[in-house]
Amino acid sequence: MPPMKLKQSPSPQTLATSQDARLLARETLRISANLASSPAPSAVASSPEARNVGIVDEQFVDASLRLICCEEINGRRWNYVVDNEGGNGRGRNGSLRAVCSQNPQAPVDEMMSFIRSYVVPEGFPDSVTPSYVPYMTWRALKHFFGGAMGVFTTQTLLNSVGVSRNRSAPGAVAINWILKDGAGRVGKMLFARQGKKFDYDLKQLRLAGDLLMELGAGVELATAAVPHLFLPLACAANVAKNVAAVTSTSTRTPIYKAFAKGENIGDVTAKGECVGNIADLLGTGLSIMISKRNPSLVTTFALLSCGYVFSSYQEVKSVVLHTLNRARFSVAIDSFLKTGRVPSLQEGNMKENIFSFPWLEDKPIVLGSRFKDAFQDAGSYLSIEPLFEVYSF
Repeated sequence: MPPMKLKQSPSPQTLATSQDARLLARETLRISANLASSPAPSAVASSPEARNVGIVDEQFVDASLRLICCEEINGRRWNYVVDNEGGNGRGRNGSLRAVCSQNPQAPVDEMMSFIRSYVVPEGFPDSVTPSYVPYMTWRALKHFFGGAMGVFTTQTLLNSVGVSRNRSAPGAVAINWILKDGAGRVGKMLFARQGKKFDYDLKQLRLAGDLLMELGAGVELATAAVPHLFLPLACAANVAKNVAAVTSTSTRTPIYKAFAKGENIGDVTAKGECVGNIADLLGTGLSIMISKRNPSLVTTFALLSCGYVFSSYQEVKSVVLHTLNRARFSVAIDSFLKTGRVPSLQEGNMKENIFSFPWLEDKPIVLGSRFKDAFQDAGSYLSIEPLFEVYSF
């Protein structure tokens, strides 16, 4: 008969040891669950994100607070935390609190943010092409000189028409001014016949319009020398300036479209016009202060015109268009024939001739020789005439 193994009863010391082990395991699981349900204080406090958003260490030192979610409103970030009920880490019935996770901006930063919201598109600089900044810089400078010029031309026109010296009756002054504006509107309608040239020759038209704007300003200033010719000179000047306004308005959208990277053409246009208006107001204010010292009109016009034309030229040259017109196509063909490569988009736009005005008659593109140079007599042509019929030359 095999020996029987008798089961010994556990001693009190063994029972105590096993109970402690089970209690220790249970407490370990409970602590692990609490740590898993709440963020680790050291990780939150030491992470770069926590330092950037301004989370302080005391908010998550213990397990009494649990992070629920984060929210961003008007550029400020908020953390929603809940008080854990009874320290069990669940926090289902705890009180919810909103904690701002961003330090308040300095007054200077708030002011810069306010200015940026008016002068640059949302998402700048990623929302526009790199050529946007130089274009807007030269555009602002051009509007600054234009606003300064407007003060002197308006003052000269009023003096010439007789408002300041009471040489004319109010009715005659009003009639002359209305006729001047009416002539400008007629010129605006006549120049609209350029059609598609506003799309593919917009650089040339924009520069030509700015030159006409300065020409009109010069004619307006000339009325001070011959005030008895106010009406014809003012009408001619207003025609030139309204033609320039047509070119500026018509070429505005294609230029801004070249800068926009997404569906933000409206935003780019609005901010661009805002920058132009700000520069115009600054130029107007400066010229008002200068005009009180009665400077020389010739010297003032020369300086302001040089600044205006130079800024306009640089503004147009900074535009990078993604399409081909006659001028850019000529640059590409010439570069390919000379170097064997096609120029880049930036290079092609920089080498484009913007002084070839669209209203001038373009020379026809000649491919091959003329008939009289190719055939010396009729017999040589008649011998190969069937080839022209076969290949439909």
